[in-house]
Amino acid sequence: MAAVVRMPEVLTGITEAAIQVWLVEPGQAIVVGTPLAEVETEKAVVEYAAEIEGTVLQLLAPAGASVPIGDPIAVIGAPGESIDGIVPTTPAAAQAPGAQAAPPASGAARAADSAPEAAVTIGDATTVVASSSDAVASGAAPAPVAGRRFVSPLVRRLARERGIDLDRIEGTGPNGRVVRRDLDALAAAPAPAAAPAAAASAPAVQLAPASASAAIEAVPLTGMRRAIARRLTESTSTVPHFYLVADCRVDRLLALRAEINAAGGPKISVNDLVLKAVAGAMREVPEANATWGETVIHRYASVDIAVAVAIDGGLVTPVVRDVDRLTVGGIAAAVADLAARAREGRLKQHELEGGTFSVSNLGMYGTAEFSAIINPPHSGILAVGAARAVPVVEDGALAVGTVMTVTLSADHRVVDGALAAQWLAAFQRRIESPLSMLV
Repeated sequence: MAAVVRMPEVLTGITEAAIQVWLVEPGQAIVVGTPLAEVETEKAVVEYAAEIEGTVLQLLAPAGASVPIGDPIAVIGAPGESIDGIVPTTPAAAQAPGAQAAPPASGAARAADSAPEAAVTIGDATTVVASSSDAVASGAAPAPVAGRRFVSPLVRRLARERGIDLDRIEGTGPNGRVVRRDLDALAAAPAPAAAPAAAASAPAVQLAPASASAAIEAVPLTGMRRAIARRLTESTSTVPHFYLVADCRVDRLLALRAEINAAGGPKISVNDLVLKAVAGAMREVPEANATWGETVIHRYASVDIAVAVAIDGGLVTPVVRDVDRLTVGGIAAAVADLAARAREGRLKQHELEGGTFSVSNLGMYGTAEFSAIINPPHSGILAVGAARAVPVVEDGALAVGTVMTVTLSADHRVVDGALAAQWLAAFQRRIESPLSMLV
């Protein structure tokens, strides 16, 4: 029997997503694991794979359309199987590729380009549905409004990063929506001549100044910023944080890094060595490699670590798998790949899920020390500051040493103070004796 495929919650906490591009077409046979579509969220583009085997009978949402989580997006069944009574009548289905417009009812003299509703035939069922929320709200047809750009937050971010003026792009998505393929096509074409400055694609609202010398700018919230606010508010409200601080001597670590980089191969960063030390500490103190499960504590055999990556308008935390089994060069390559694709919005679903621990490094910005908020469901996060020259005591005498301050934020439901202290000591030993991480 035919089955309806619904928009999945590809990332925790999202309420809607957009089909960026369909990777299958009606009539195509698929198996479990066949990529169906690239789904665009507020943080990334995620490849969604089939969970059942069969033939694609109907695509219910067009590329570029935003669809609430749980709404139907496709129908899969046996070849030639009827979908009568199976396909739900939703606005997304109404705009589906291949859907046929039915003629207006007799006596309803209404121009098609001004109708707030459209009769749509899918299979043998005809249903009247709203053409789009914007059209219904304004009473106009779903054609793009002059001067308005239908653009997702991800496409806006990519356009800003590439210096592209969205007002000069004709969107190829539904209702003139600018989709990622429009940006990619533009990148391959010669750049057009400079045009007069246009309004910003996401204009800020200018409020009345509080005084003659001050003004307040209201910047609209992006989907990513809303998600960050929601998740971190949840973390600080429900996760009992406590903090431990350690000053690590990194003179030998920096010397080892310089020697490795001088030998050629992938360039190693301090953060790559930090990840290796974190993984080693998890192996030494396996009780810390755990997450809270309300009725149980989950402990893990693999060491998967999330790395905070700053992108335009926020941050994401892709997960590096089996860090304890990777060489330092393997860690460097994996992090570089994830960071590059994070900034391009091309991370996949599984790369943003899982893990028990996070690392956030602000040392490259000169930050000496900070505390980070735990990324649920992880049990901890290590905040890494800058390596700096400071006075140290060696054999009873003052000397100059290079010190890096790290702060461990731990979930007290999973990790107690003594356990956290053991873990931090194990991490510090590896950082201060870096050769031990390579054997």
